[in-house]
Amino acid sequence: MENAENIELKYPVKVDGQSYEKLSMRRSKIKDRLLVAKMKTTSDEEKEIRLFANLCDVAPSVIEELDEADYSNLQKVYLGFFNSEGMSQEQSSSSRK
Repeated sequence: MENAENIELKYPVKVDGQSYEKLSMRRSKIKDRLLVAKMKTTSDEEKEIRLFANLCDVAPSVIEELDEADYSNLQKVYLGFFNSEGMSQEQSSSSRK
């Protein structure tokens, strides 16, 4: 998968007879955020699970079965996609002022 991060699971899961030892999360696009934004009556947690499932190209049930440590790692990878790439340290810190 282009523009994706491979994530090794510390605690592999088995869902519907398939084992998952790693996931590959692609970078988010606006259409991914719009998809979950339309889920008006869904909790923020469920929206995030759906988003991560979409980005990892797995069923939401796979994300739901993850250990908290692995889920936390998914969150870190996702947030890492938003880090400014190609910006110098000075530019990055000055944009936060």
